[in-house]
Amino acid sequence: MDRKTVVSLFRWGVGLGLPLALIALFEVCKGDRERMDGWVFGVMAPVEQALGRLWSHLPFSAAEVLTSLLLAGSALWLIRAVVLLVRRREGRAFLRRLLAFGGAVLWLLAAVCWMWNAAYYASNFSQRSGLATGAYTVEELSAVTAFFAQRAAALSDQVPREENGSFSRDIEAFFHQGPQIYQNLTREFPCLEMESVQAKPLLCSRLQSILGFTGVYFPFTGEANVNVDAPACLIPATIAHEMSHQRMVASELEANFVGIAACVTSDNTVFQYSGYLMGLIQLCNALYPVDPEGWNAIAAQYFTPQFSQDWQENNQYWAALASPVEEAAEQAYDSFLKSNDQELGIRSYGACVDLLVAYFGPGAS
Repeated sequence: MDRKTVVSLFRWGVGLGLPLALIALFEVCKGDRERMDGWVFGVMAPVEQALGRLWSHLPFSAAEVLTSLLLAGSALWLIRAVVLLVRRREGRAFLRRLLAFGGAVLWLLAAVCWMWNAAYYASNFSQRSGLATGAYTVEELSAVTAFFAQRAAALSDQVPREENGSFSRDIEAFFHQGPQIYQNLTREFPCLEMESVQAKPLLCSRLQSILGFTGVYFPFTGEANVNVDAPACLIPATIAHEMSHQRMVASELEANFVGIAACVTSDNTVFQYSGYLMGLIQLCNALYPVDPEGWNAIAAQYFTPQFSQDWQENNQYWAALASPVEEAAEQAYDSFLKSNDQELGIRSYGACVDLLVAYFGPGAS
């Protein structure tokens, strides 16, 4: 075997064999929680948090730039490969280019496994914090829902508003204040402790809304990225939600709870209101199907004019963007979550109600 052949085999082994081995190793190790804990909290979290601090010096989302370059580069690579095939009729060269592209995809999949998916198989927030959930009655759910409605109503006239009554869209202030939001919650749950870094607004936020997403955590830069085209009243809570992923809260149900809890236990009125509003949406989605009369009574009692305006503007915004594109994107994300043993899939956003009742319910300490 000549030197050229050896070099070629080595190159293809690294390009295709090594990422496949890393993916296979992940599949073998993911069932061992102790091993996953060691990797996630001993290696992955410190690396991603350091990356987050590094990229925080940029005023824009590096994740958005890198993702755009990746998508554009992939499209150009495939177009070039097809053009060269048509022009030169070189099937073998075309196959090599496709294999090279496939190798890049495998490396990306391996990186996703070890830089994010591993967090789904490590100890979750409930296990790390000791906050256990259990069965609860409709009455207990109704009581927590009423509490959130009452608090949101009380704060609705204490937050800054535009001349038309809408929640003030001071986006820059939301992001600037975000790093302080977790101070109180981390005293209660030290497992959430980290050096907070500012979240990033997404330039292509409208596209995120079309796809049905309010934000995204990017593990390769450690950045919490937020859709700022969405209704302003929920942007502070979304910032807190995405920042929970930086603390290795992988599950969407737990990230929703942690974000809400960080907001409502903070000393910032704007974040408190946004957190109570976000929590009430989750609680409403759980209470209304089992007790519509109870929900209607809560709404009638607590919905102030300002509160009602925020609630309606949020509903109208997302209703106007409903489309098959959003449904397809949600289905794709649902499949991704379920592939990582998140049994509820995208519905896990609503399952944070279990944690809300456990933490805020009548029996909570």
